[in-house]
Amino acid sequence: MEDVLDVYAEPTDPKVPRVCFDECPYQLLDEVREPLPPQPGKPKRQDCEYEREGTCNLFLFLEPNLGWRHVEVTQRRTKQDFAQAMKDLVRVHFPDAPLIRVVLDNLNTHTPGSLYEAFEPEEARRILRRLEFHYTPKHGSWLNMAEIELSVLGRQCLDQRLPTMDRVKAVITPWEQGRNDHHVTIQWRFTTADARQKLHRLYPSNS
Repeated sequence: MEDVLDVYAEPTDPKVPRVCFDECPYQLLDEVREPLPPQPGKPKRQDCEYEREGTCNLFLFLEPNLGWRHVEVTQRRTKQDFAQAMKDLVRVHFPDAPLIRVVLDNLNTHTPGSLYEAFEPEEARRILRRLEFHYTPKHGSWLNMAEIELSVLGRQCLDQRLPTMDRVKAVITPWEQGRNDHHVTIQWRFTTADARQKLHRLYPSNS
């Protein structure tokens, strides 16, 4: 926990971005009957019945101090998908950063070994040299600011029925672009000092 909080407390350096990374499943749903559009004095009306169209996965990257985020929509969240996401983070999103500090949870796919399974050893090592992983503790995923952004995404963008991955991408792209254009940041206030005071039960020496 303190390792993650120390990363958050460091001064912002655009050359060494701090990127929070998380993922979540999204269920694809289609309408059985066409909704009735809103009319004066009447909201949009939607039938309670729907049709399941499978699921997809959302990878979310967030640089909370620079006000940048990106959502990648994938079919799955395998080790190979995670490895490709990390490669894109290094090669596409921050190609000039010598080091990227990544905050993420302890999911079994979130390991350097995933990159070695997906790429040749030389390529995996080239990517990993520019990544520094900082893991949230068990039951401590709330320390990952990407969870906050995923919650905003769900409320502002995905609270509707979307039947295909293309439709999911179509609604996420303008949401993402708008927040990036306005450089929407997250002001994290929970510090190591707060943790030692409020979570003192986690410190054996204080008991």
